[in-house]
Amino acid sequence: MKALQCIIADDEPIARQILENYIQEIPNLELIAACKNAFEVMKVLQEQPTDILFLDINMPKLSGLSLLKSLPQKPNVIITTAYPEYAVEGFELSVIDYLLKPFSLERFLQAVLKVQQKEAVPVETFVNQKETKTTSLFVKSDKKIIKINFDEIQHIEAYGNYIKIFTHKMILAPQTLSDFLEKLPANFIRIHKSYVINFEHLKLIDGNQIVLQNDLKLPIGKSYRKAVLDRI
Repeated sequence: MKALQCIIADDEPIARQILENYIQEIPNLELIAACKNAFEVMKVLQEQPTDILFLDINMPKLSGLSLLKSLPQKPNVIITTAYPEYAVEGFELSVIDYLLKPFSLERFLQAVLKVQQKEAVPVETFVNQKETKTTSLFVKSDKKIIKINFDEIQHIEAYGNYIKIFTHKMILAPQTLSDFLEKLPANFIRIHKSYVINFEHLKLIDGNQIVLQNDLKLPIGKSYRKAVLDRI
């Protein structure tokens, strides 16, 4: 079966590298170009048909959405951006999916599977989503994109419109606790409206408190207590 040809369009080197790594993880995806701006994308599209375009919005000279509007024949477009406010406009332009940075390999795979279904590529040629086991994810923090291993995360704390991720250090990331929890594997559980813990780092429960391996004590919320005890 012919591989699906892919183009990356993103002006950030780190973001391009993350997408390249994700593409390498999925069978039947083949990267043909990693472009820094919209004009490079136009040149590639003129020379070679493309199945999937992973398109950033905020690029120099010409935005991703402006590029999309200018294309007479559009490939399957998956938006990859840090700006949620363009989602409605993106879907009005018939994009396949809208990935908000930083996104996990699982979320990336969901978007690719939408293309697979549209193009009727046999499912067995792709990684089975349930069998995809990632051990890390990327988060955006202070203009950097940081790779974090799941097993290093001890707990996460809500901090307004941000979260604090505690590993051997604290990482501040601009997203909500609920959204971040959806990206985590099953060994993470919410114990309080403000806290999620990694059960692998649980030491003991003392009354209405969780004690982690580093002896940090965190409160168990009343509405979360049953779920915590059932988990144990």
